[in-house]
Amino acid sequence: MTTPHRTALALAVACAATLAGISPAHAANDTRITLYRSDNAALYASNSGGSVDDGYAVVREQRTLTLAAGTHDVVIGDLPGFLDSEALALGFPSGDARVVSQRLLLAQGASAALAGLAGHAVEVLGSGGQLLAGGTLLRAGDGLLVRDNSGSTTLVSHYAAVRTNGTEFPTGSSLNLRVDAARAGQTRAVLSYPTSGLGWRAAYVATLQSGVACRMQFESRASIANRSGRDWHDAQLTLIAGEPNMAKAQAPRPMMAMARGYSAKAESADVPQQDSVGDYRSYSLPTAVDLPDGSVSQVPLYASRTLDCERTALYENGNSFGPQQPILSRDFNQGGSDAIVSTLKLKAFDSLPAGFLRVLTADRQGTPQFIGEGRINDTPKGSDATITLGTAFDLRAERTRTAFSADKAGRTMDEAFRINLSNAGDSARTVTVREHPSRWRQWTLVSSSSKPSRQTPDTLEFRVEVPANGKVLLDYAVRYSWTAEDSPQP
Repeated sequence: MTTPHRTALALAVACAATLAGISPAHAANDTRITLYRSDNAALYASNSGGSVDDGYAVVREQRTLTLAAGTHDVVIGDLPGFLDSEALALGFPSGDARVVSQRLLLAQGASAALAGLAGHAVEVLGSGGQLLAGGTLLRAGDGLLVRDNSGSTTLVSHYAAVRTNGTEFPTGSSLNLRVDAARAGQTRAVLSYPTSGLGWRAAYVATLQSGVACRMQFESRASIANRSGRDWHDAQLTLIAGEPNMAKAQAPRPMMAMARGYSAKAESADVPQQDSVGDYRSYSLPTAVDLPDGSVSQVPLYASRTLDCERTALYENGNSFGPQQPILSRDFNQGGSDAIVSTLKLKAFDSLPAGFLRVLTADRQGTPQFIGEGRINDTPKGSDATITLGTAFDLRAERTRTAFSADKAGRTMDEAFRINLSNAGDSARTVTVREHPSRWRQWTLVSSSSKPSRQTPDTLEFRVEVPANGKVLLDYAVRYSWTAEDSPQP
């Protein structure tokens, strides 16, 4: 057989037909999708073409099937391209039919657009518009397999277009079923399956208000991405916040417990109903939505509100570090730079699913301008969420070790630093200096030019007022001590 050659397909939509030996399945008339969070940038990127094998969703849809009495074949098309074939299930609520076997035909390559037409009536046309074959499409792969009204089957290798009549063009993979039905006629079937290509994450926007106090207008939305290879129409969506364990590297299957206790009424008819599902949080959208393939949709997650916040200019050196023994080397340094970063902290008014927060502030003309973006992790109600907005332009810091001595016999060590803070701006700023004494876990503050605002076993923090167009010096000294058992080995 020669290699198939196809020109651009002219595809219109079709009605299903029942022909000898095979029955079609009508399009889904009730679809419910549970979407799980995905942070894969390709799902949401505007420049990503085609399907994306990432994300996770569980789909439950109803199909109307036209069955014949006895054992026969049924084709269900218009399925996404990344199904978990092992978890796919179809059942008949009426109990009048059963599935004997099933086979999933994945949409691949040039035939992907035609796979959803399996089981539908089509006309295959040549380059001159002439009819090459007409009937029910059985398979779209290396050629089109078409069965006509007489039961004859034709394999068409060279064609220019496929035409069908109807209102919609199904896309994606198809499912071949062998069904044993008690009687002929239309019946309802429930099809459920996990699939990749669908995912969601939270998208937050904070607009800072003018004034001395930190206040913001806070908007929260859910970004829903569809790169599954098929369109979804009038689907009821439930969004799951949290991180279920995915057992498979591909086509995972999370284990979900039954809903329990917690339930929150939606603040308005336009935002989702919140509930608990096992150890996770769910958001049920109030109305059905359309999810065209290759799209990113946004829906409200919570009603917009005004929140208190806290802005901080932070200069931090090192991090929490637990050495196995005291570090006596004079040149030990956990790092640090002269940059002072701007951070924003808010308290979660309710459970905030993980996502990204964009922060805006008005310029002198009142135009909102972007000043930074950061990730918010899953944040329970009442907990703090902090993001880094960026590097403060007018603020700088310079850190110098001014003294160091170690007394091995006395099992003590002294170290002192000077931090030079400068402000080139036209207004005074408060800089938070956060140090992490980390040569050893036992230390005390011996002296400081400014009283600490916070002190913990691994953190020493100062709030320093730096005047406009001015500088301030911060000096401090610490002493480490240890026992004989903790003494460094020679």
